[in-house]
Amino acid sequence: MNVKTLLILLLLALATIFALVCVLLTRGRAPSACQHQPPGQEDPDDGQSLVFADLSPEEMAQVLRFLDGGGARPPREALAVLYFGNQPEPNVTEYVVGPLPRPVYHRDVTVQKYGGKVPYHRRPVTGKEYVDINGLIQRELRKAPRFLAACCESDGTDLAVLTTAPRGFKSGDRETWFVLFHSVAGTGYYLSPVGLELLVDHRDLHISRWRLRKVFYNGRYFASMEHLEDAFVDNLLDMVRIEKPLGEEVLGSMRPRRPPGSPGPLQYEPQGPRYSVRDNRVTFQGWSIAFGMNPNSGPRLFDIRFHGERIVYELSLQEALALYGSNCPGGMSTRYFDGSFGIGRFAYELVRGLDCPYMATYVDRHYLAESDTPKTNRNSLCIFEHDAGFPLRRHFSDSQSFYYGGLRKNTLVIRAVSTLINYDYIWDFMFHSSGAVEVRVHATGYISTSFLHGRGTDYGNRVGPHTLGTMHLHHIHYKVDLDVDGQLNSLETQDMEYELVKDPWSMQNTIERPYLRRERLEREDEAAFPLNTPMPRYLSFASSKPNKWGHPRSYRIQIVSFTGEHLPTSSSMERSISWGRYQLAVTRRKEEEPTSTSVYNQNDPWTPTVVFADFINNETITNEDLVAWISVGFLHIPHAEDVPNTVTVGNGVGFFLRPYNYFDEDPSVDSPNSVYFSREQDAGACGTNPLACLSPTAACAPRLSPFRYGGFLNLSLAPPPGGL
Repeated sequence: MNVKTLLILLLLALATIFALVCVLLTRGRAPSACQHQPPGQEDPDDGQSLVFADLSPEEMAQVLRFLDGGGARPPREALAVLYFGNQPEPNVTEYVVGPLPRPVYHRDVTVQKYGGKVPYHRRPVTGKEYVDINGLIQRELRKAPRFLAACCESDGTDLAVLTTAPRGFKSGDRETWFVLFHSVAGTGYYLSPVGLELLVDHRDLHISRWRLRKVFYNGRYFASMEHLEDAFVDNLLDMVRIEKPLGEEVLGSMRPRRPPGSPGPLQYEPQGPRYSVRDNRVTFQGWSIAFGMNPNSGPRLFDIRFHGERIVYELSLQEALALYGSNCPGGMSTRYFDGSFGIGRFAYELVRGLDCPYMATYVDRHYLAESDTPKTNRNSLCIFEHDAGFPLRRHFSDSQSFYYGGLRKNTLVIRAVSTLINYDYIWDFMFHSSGAVEVRVHATGYISTSFLHGRGTDYGNRVGPHTLGTMHLHHIHYKVDLDVDGQLNSLETQDMEYELVKDPWSMQNTIERPYLRRERLEREDEAAFPLNTPMPRYLSFASSKPNKWGHPRSYRIQIVSFTGEHLPTSSSMERSISWGRYQLAVTRRKEEEPTSTSVYNQNDPWTPTVVFADFINNETITNEDLVAWISVGFLHIPHAEDVPNTVTVGNGVGFFLRPYNYFDEDPSVDSPNSVYFSREQDAGACGTNPLACLSPTAACAPRLSPFRYGGFLNLSLAPPPGGL
């Protein structure tokens, strides 16, 4: 055999090997492109999808007349909030403007909503106010050049400044502690405090009269930056020299430390999405939900129906509280009411393939704030069907007869992510084929820190050379307006107890027998369950109408939470967050009680504009239109593994709304995705077992749109909520 023949045989062998590899990789054939359709659209226009799309929630009776009774469509209206500082009595005024899209009228609703004008000092801080404060801080920092150069290798211009809140100790105050950090581009400055904090009085309407009231450095307080500089020059200062960190050495860097590896599993839809999106309404396997985003309070859902029956009229986030402890003034005084910063406003563009599945449907959200033109956060809400890789239900029968039956746990998810200064909150609303609604929030992002000094570890853990991860609690509040088989419901509880009885077949013996203790709660005071106290394990909104088996049609509320302790009621600001007293409170629904808090509570928590505790006044709750107010949260004591970021694992809380005798059987039995086969059947036959159809169905490659991201463009539209 000559060399030429040998080379030809070698090439043929290599070609054969290559072909076999291709066959193995493609299971015998080249993958075809999936017949992927764009997100489904409902053919008929139901005329209802935009009823809840504006900022002014229409009165419920008017909406229901339209949705259920064929009444006239309510006019779409917007809520306009104006700051009037140049008036004899400066105030904040709210107007309803309509009809959209071409308004011809406006009406002042401030007194109607709040019982009077809103004092000007309660207004949230605007981006312009933060800019002016930063100008004052920079002027003050220039008064201590030698100190800044020695302590921080800085002239002050490269330090990040972070706000705290609330701002003072009594109504009318507007004094804010600002915490200073080393800032390195592309990293989280929150983990690099330099030990310097400044108290700024910005109450006066004239910026020229704003003043620096106090300076804090490394455990000591000074009257001014000049006094701090003098102490340094006179060698009377316990100064800690902190070198300016380099980009690759910053504690909070999230830059990858390894080159990219092989890609992980990809979830895709071989025949296109099984949900349908039209305007702001999504439908999925019997579910129908109207979704939206309030710029202040964040995600909200309306008119949630399952198989045509309304289960929930409104499901909305109300507030997110972060309350800190520290031995530094900024940390110890921080109680962030995130709604006042803008939970919905700062829900930025989601990263395709990480924040949500790559092939999810992405929705733009629009708002108007501090501008005369609308702003858009593109792709800031996502909708997708999620395969949990877990059975919703299953059974393998190994006695009497041999069979297997089950159903995969596939869920519709509506998700948004809000970045509120250092923290990122992932808001999930999930809809199961069992008729259950799951609401969940995860916290991630950067921890907030203080400069480590003295007995700092009484308030957290050391997580860096000079960094204290400060303890804090996250506390989230939701409104759930359940309508279970109609608007009129009652609140029923069930729990267990043991009774000691004689054994019926052996009277000389006794047995501890568990039994159900059922109760109907009659008044609001009975239905207000304080935080961290036992509550009935089963608590349901019940209709007066029974199911097939004679039990009231009901939906159960099941809370999953491990929150910290609520602020003591003796605190002067506790009433502003009095919703946090309760893990669950059920009240009668009232148009004049639409929300549990107000954006004005943050800057005047001592005379709050809305006090949730006043909603609970012992009215009857039997056969009434009821609202459940649910609190969830967790205590977070930061630790080394929170650097650079807090992970979502173990940091998720929420609640379920689960059918309880609402149906006559589990509604998921009607799912076309159910699996059943017996020993007598061929489980590998596509006609018997839909799982056997997956091989030809999924033998396609999804068409992935090119990765694009424009989230940073949005930053030109709005200032950060608290960083200067």
